[in-house]
Amino acid sequence: MGYVEASAAMRTRFVILAAFIISPVLAGMESGSPPAGGEGGRTAEAKEGRTPGNPRPIKVGVYILNMGKLDVTSGSFSVDFYLSLKSEGGEIPETFEFLNGRAASIEKLLDRPSEKFYRVLANLTTPIDFQRFPFDAQQLQIVIEDKQNTIGEVVYVPDGTESGMDPGVFFPGWKITGWTSHSGRHDYPPYGETFSKYVFTVNIERIKLNSFIKTFLPVLFMMLIVASSFILNPDQSNTRLATISSSLVASAMFHISISNQIPPVAYLTFADKFMLTTYFILLSSFFLNIAIFVLQSREKKEPAARFHRISKAIVFVGMPLGYAALFLLG
Repeated sequence: MGYVEASAAMRTRFVILAAFIISPVLAGMESGSPPAGGEGGRTAEAKEGRTPGNPRPIKVGVYILNMGKLDVTSGSFSVDFYLSLKSEGGEIPETFEFLNGRAASIEKLLDRPSEKFYRVLANLTTPIDFQRFPFDAQQLQIVIEDKQNTIGEVVYVPDGTESGMDPGVFFPGWKITGWTSHSGRHDYPPYGETFSKYVFTVNIERIKLNSFIKTFLPVLFMMLIVASSFILNPDQSNTRLATISSSLVASAMFHISISNQIPPVAYLTFADKFMLTTYFILLSSFFLNIAIFVLQSREKKEPAARFHRISKAIVFVGMPLGYAALFLLG
């Protein structure tokens, strides 16, 4: 009898211990909680359907509504545009920024997990290239980059269907020739990180006819007057010297006026090359006419006539050829 009671008591203690061990497992299965090391240990990227090396694509679209005047001294300009962000899976992170400036205002017009739509007014800057000034063309860029998610998490993709420019966009003093958009990589070597960036580019160029009339036509008229003075006989070289001297001074002053339209640069612009050609023609004619004047004063008619023919060749042949080569090759 004592043995049976002892065995029954042992079985009772075994059942209670088994129930104590199994009950938490059964409770976890009913509540749907995953065991340790299972789904609960996965990263946030895996929960959202993306893993490192499998970034989420976000379509970016920019539609320009208005653009402010370009300040060529600093490369700054203002732009008013719509910005659209679309994603086919997961929520869109609102952590974008403008690499080449700051947004003055951002108005959210549409807020959905997979689609955002903003109206943005931004003050931006862009690199300026004056090598072809005053016939230069510039690229005004809107550069967008995520400031938190690397390229392994988010990749910007141009959305051509949501991009473009309003037909009423007008850029004072410039001609808009079109726009492009592309995405790329932005590496940060000191930090060992790479981010995806989106670039929307507006291509503009100066109005060529206006630039020619305002910059080069006054100089060409002045050179035409200088050339007409070479019709005079060699014994009137003093008259030509006065014309060339005044033209040389006027050219230097006009060159300074042109240079003040742009900031100082470390290279020669097209306008600089044009004025250097003008200086060369005027100085060559000036020194040749000094030689003619000296020979005339010494009654050396034949050498004076020879120098006169050389100076006429420089003006009537060399000048048109020099300017033509500059405009065709420069």
